Amino acid sequence: MGLLTSLSTAMSGLRTTQASIDLVATNVANANSVGYNRRVMSPIQQVAGDRTIGVRSGEVERLLDIVAQRQLRLETAGAAYTGFLAQYTSQVDKMFGTPGDAGALDTSFNDFTKALQALLSDPGNDSVRSSVLDAAGTLATRIGQISENIQALRSQAEARIDLAVDRANELLRGIADLNTRIVGDQTTRDPALLDERDRMIDELSQYMDIHTVQNGNGSVSLMTAGGLTLFNGIAPVTLSFDARAALSPQSLYSTDPKARGVGTIFATSPNGATMDVVANQMIRSGEIAAALEMRDDILVQAQRQLDELAAGLSRAMSDRPVKPENGVIDLTGWQPGNTLTIDYTDGTGTAQRVVLLATNGAALTIDKAEFGGPNTRVIHFDLSVGFVAAVGEVNTKLGIPGVSLAHDGGSELRIDDIASTIKAVSGVVTETLLTGGSAHLPLFVDSGYGGLFTGSFEGSSHLTGLAQRLAVNPELIADKQHLVVFDASTPQGDTVRPQLLLDSLTRNVRSFSPLSGLNGDAPSTTTVADFARRIIEAQGASAEAAARLHSGQSVALAAIESRFSETGSVNIDQEMAHLVQLQTAYGANARVMSAVREMLDLLMRM
Repeated sequence: MGLLTSLSTAMSGLRTTQASIDLVATNVANANSVGYNRRVMSPIQQVAGDRTIGVRSGEVERLLDIVAQRQLRLETAGAAYTGFLAQYTSQVDKMFGTPGDAGALDTSFNDFTKALQALLSDPGNDSVRSSVLDAAGTLATRIGQISENIQALRSQAEARIDLAVDRANELLRGIADLNTRIVGDQTTRDPALLDERDRMIDELSQYMDIHTVQNGNGSVSLMTAGGLTLFNGIAPVTLSFDARAALSPQSLYSTDPKARGVGTIFATSPNGATMDVVANQMIRSGEIAAALEMRDDILVQAQRQLDELAAGLSRAMSDRPVKPENGVIDLTGWQPGNTLTIDYTDGTGTAQRVVLLATNGAALTIDKAEFGGPNTRVIHFDLSVGFVAAVGEVNTKLGIPGVSLAHDGGSELRIDDIASTIKAVSGVVTETLLTGGSAHLPLFVDSGYGGLFTGSFEGSSHLTGLAQRLAVNPELIADKQHLVVFDASTPQGDTVRPQLLLDSLTRNVRSFSPLSGLNGDAPSTTTVADFARRIIEAQGASAEAAARLHSGQSVALAAIESRFSETGSVNIDQEMAHLVQLQTAYGANARVMSAVREMLDLLMRM
């Protein structure tokens, strides 16, 4: 090797070492930069024929654990999902209040129960009657306030989805732009572009579950676990959300666009094809999935529980139970929403139920889960055609072997059971008046559907949103004596009605729809007081479970973040140790150059 070759080799070493020092400086400067991955560069020897003639700088590479990165994005989506649920369920739990605290739902319910107990002890006391109505009004108001707050949370979730979709579109456009620049920069492949693209994908994973596919030319493709291709490596989809300004209890999700009362997410592909992302369940994690679940499931069920409680309060006091006597049941006063339930066993010994639902002739589509489990059939009893015709229509649909119905005069119904398959028959008639001989009375009414709540489905389910419409009967407020007096012969100090009102809440068992979610797919059979306690406990348990789930997910996220950072994050001590090595190499190359110069000078002087 000649002196000039030695000089050239030493110069290449200096240049390569200088590039490595620059890279160390870049790593140190970006030690705390979000999304920055540590860079490394390996020198590459230069060869001419069979001889090494120096060194050159290799390609700058990012230190990146691809497997850990993929898992990190999934865990990030999971943490965003559990965090959203934990935040919202905690707010719902606070709405119901801590049991025993002033303003809590259970406190309002207990105050009403105590007021009825005081009325039972002193039914003739006018101030005690006023206290009962005041406590009833406070309870109705509290239930309504919680319901309004739940709808406000649903509206917030709707707004969060809208914002998340807008941000996701921005990120997808940014990813597509960076992807184009990366693919077009095949010579240098600037690591800064790769870092920025990864940062955007990482942020996108907070909103939805992202799966990334690395293509051979440096391009990436993105899709969700539900099969939605967000970016095909060339162009992204465009997401849109038709947000609704404010949601009410009637604003529910449906795959039928005409029935849908909330927004849904559409994805338009680069070729113009559009699909409903929510209907096809294409986003299963991240903030968007959590917001959809809160809006359409969790908060809707909380509303349903409040509506069931409101219905229980109203109907427990106003629904007069009726049972057959000698095979005849008197349904005088029946109204749309009132029911007659027939429990029987079929030929296989399986328990079955038929519910006759009084209607006004409207074509109603009713989920049979409103009245029981899978072995329940609902038959409409059309009051608008008259009792005789209605009985005839029902009899053709009854379908119970050996059982038939017949009109027995007026509003009486005869039930013939030749095969002795019927196990129980029970019905209810809602009392409409404060007087008339029955101790039952409409203490609570529906302020939005003409006053009386019967459980009607005319037009739509009158149960939906009842919690916001529940009110104390204004006729009772105008004449408090009817808390005790129910016909002309009832003395002012009679305890029959006060006892019935108290028992209706604390002793008499009612059936609550399985749609309340408190007993799986089966109805909840309990008292109104116990049902109120159970929904409060259910919200507390839901919030606690969501908090535990988020805590566990946070631990998993922290673990994968630690694993990912072990490879890609900048360690200052490591960089400084590397810098010392580079300084030594730089000095050695400089010393070679100095020696070559001295030798050349010597030759020139000879």
